[in-house]
Amino acid sequence: LRVVDVGDVVMPPGYVEESLELIIAAVERVARSGVVPVVLGGDHTVTFADATAIARVRGNGTFALIHFDAHPDTGEHHHGMLYGHGTPMRRLIESGAVPGHRFAQIGLRGYWPPPDVMAWMEEQRMRTYPMRDIVERGLDDVLDDAIASATDGAEGVFLSVDIDVVDPSAAPATGTPEPGGLTARQVLDAVNRIGREVEVVGADVVEVAPVYDAPADITARLANRVVLELLDGMARRRRG
Repeated sequence: LRVVDVGDVVMPPGYVEESLELIIAAVERVARSGVVPVVLGGDHTVTFADATAIARVRGNGTFALIHFDAHPDTGEHHHGMLYGHGTPMRRLIESGAVPGHRFAQIGLRGYWPPPDVMAWMEEQRMRTYPMRDIVERGLDDVLDDAIASATDGAEGVFLSVDIDVVDPSAAPATGTPEPGGLTARQVLDAVNRIGREVEVVGADVVEVAPVYDAPADITARLANRVVLELLDGMARRRRG
């Protein structure tokens, strides 16, 4: 693979919707050039922009989204706002960019969402794999299901990794840590496998908060390795 750093998207502080449009334009420009965009977050709000850009290039509903996270991010509102880090997957479904049946969410846990949001997710036919499934069945088995369901009829996969899918012992520097998550080794192996086995059309790694990452920057180091493992898997796929 050839990898190019195209730099940052400069966004006006406090203007969320305008910032999302700037991200969409930047990611769309990269995708239209034939390059696979890999975006380093921000909070998870940016996934709405990242996947929307891919949909503008490839068409709505043409690709799946595999989402590693402690939370499904399907809230109707986030503190009264349509766009926030608790709502991007709902906005993608509502816009038609990624239909619910093309979602596979891995690693969910904690005390959110409430029953009404869970009911909405079921109506959209979203596939969810909470940590209890991973514990009982094993991560490989869950990935078998997730990859099969997400790629059934899809032309590729957008991969979104919220670093809080990992247990806070290995990724403490994030805004909403949840105990009982994946190990660092598990997420690295899973991302590498996805890169090897499916056509990745875009990706992002989000929710790393460097200000909380003392000592030793272990969360940032893990996020860096997530990207490298994905690129390694993609390179192995291209080599056959």
